[in-house]
Amino acid sequence: MTFTFDAYVTAALFDRAGHACFALGDGTVRFEGGETIQAHDGATLSACLPPKGEGILTGGDDGRVVLSTPAGAQEIASLPGKWIDSVAASAESGLIAFTAGRELHVRDLADPAFSRVFAHEKSASDIAFDPKGRRIAVATYGGVWLWYARIADQKPVVLKWAGSHVTLAWSPDGKFLVSAMQENQLHGWRVADEKNMRMGGYPSKVRSLAFMAKGALLATSGANGAVCWPFAGATGPMGKQAAEIGYDDSAIATRVATAPDKTWLVAGLDDGRVWAANTTGEKLVPIKADKGVAISALALSPDARRAAWGDEEGNAGVAEIED
Repeated sequence: MTFTFDAYVTAALFDRAGHACFALGDGTVRFEGGETIQAHDGATLSACLPPKGEGILTGGDDGRVVLSTPAGAQEIASLPGKWIDSVAASAESGLIAFTAGRELHVRDLADPAFSRVFAHEKSASDIAFDPKGRRIAVATYGGVWLWYARIADQKPVVLKWAGSHVTLAWSPDGKFLVSAMQENQLHGWRVADEKNMRMGGYPSKVRSLAFMAKGALLATSGANGAVCWPFAGATGPMGKQAAEIGYDDSAIATRVATAPDKTWLVAGLDDGRVWAANTTGEKLVPIKADKGVAISALALSPDARRAAWGDEEGNAGVAEIED
């Protein structure tokens, strides 16, 4: 199943009802069933799954956070004049979080009166809840700040590392936090003792990263294939080598997507192709063989049976993955 949306595809996700959904640069959310929801008056900048239920949570350059389902849109928060650069949600705690400039905002969908705002010295680039939904990591210039989501007055833990941090991923056990940087590298920390982990060697910027195989591997984009770092054990990838799956010297992986409990991953390339692979074997499964513009959004269903993708020109699709 393919689509032509004529707008940049900001994000592709599978919601909890099993729908593939796409957040677009024209402010709409499109569902694979054909529903079109006008979520934002402007561009959609960020997207994630809500804490529960179907649909997709998005942030826009209109300062709004919106929950869209095939039935319609519901405004969750509004900060007029701001850009909602990142959104995150936790099924475990029921909280949602979003950034606007230097501020992190936390809300509870079950308690409209609950609101927290945390300020940073520099702009916040990305946010991620820990696995229990109690702490929020915020990527910014000079490192990552850690906040307890519900505590109003606190001093954050700052995991310092020089440079601009732009994309975050927690390991499923909460022991490790990894940041993709503006430079062509990752940086990680073992949270308990703030031990640093340098993870470099990329020919391009890492734009997406996701844990898989119950936390044993971290898959990343930014190279000629999908780079997988080993995270089993107490020291994570320290002293270990990464593996590169699907190496192709004619293309760079721009996006990767995983299913947390599975060994499958999908990769989208800068020439428009998409493939899937099981990390326990060597076989690549073509998902989209036709070349085009760079893949900008990618998702793998929780059962690792379906993939959804979108590109910079608004072409998108959903496909079954055949073993």
